[in-house]
Amino acid sequence: MSPLLAYDDLLHREQVIQLWNTVFGYETAHNLPSLAIDKKREVNDELFFVATENKTVTGTILAGYDGHRGWLYAVAVHPDFRHRGLGKALVRHAENALAAKGCMKINLQILHGNDSVCGFYAALGYAIEPRISMGKRLEQNIPHNG
Repeated sequence: MSPLLAYDDLLHREQVIQLWNTVFGYETAHNLPSLAIDKKREVNDELFFVATENKTVTGTILAGYDGHRGWLYAVAVHPDFRHRGLGKALVRHAENALAAKGCMKINLQILHGNDSVCGFYAALGYAIEPRISMGKRLEQNIPHNG
């Protein structure tokens, strides 16, 4: 099993960007890996974790906590390291970190139609809740090339 570590910008940044591009294939500017990393580092909440094997990043998870609820984001496992329990280990690690901060409930969002990911989280005790997820982009904070 890959060791789980706190994210270190000097050691992990380029590998995390590459992993997220491989796993998520971002299409919108507000989801650019470099921007997401920079924004998470600004918060400095110690809830950004990586899994490594031989100094190579094999997985990531971001967690967030606002004092009311915790959130999981960017749960990514490199395709070559899937089905080995790494995703489960990342989620459990983040859950423990959130619990240590006093978190009582964790939420996450899954893109509609991503049934295999729904099954993964269901096996870890997460359930679909009757909610409508809404979002709004704040364009003034999103870098645009041009």
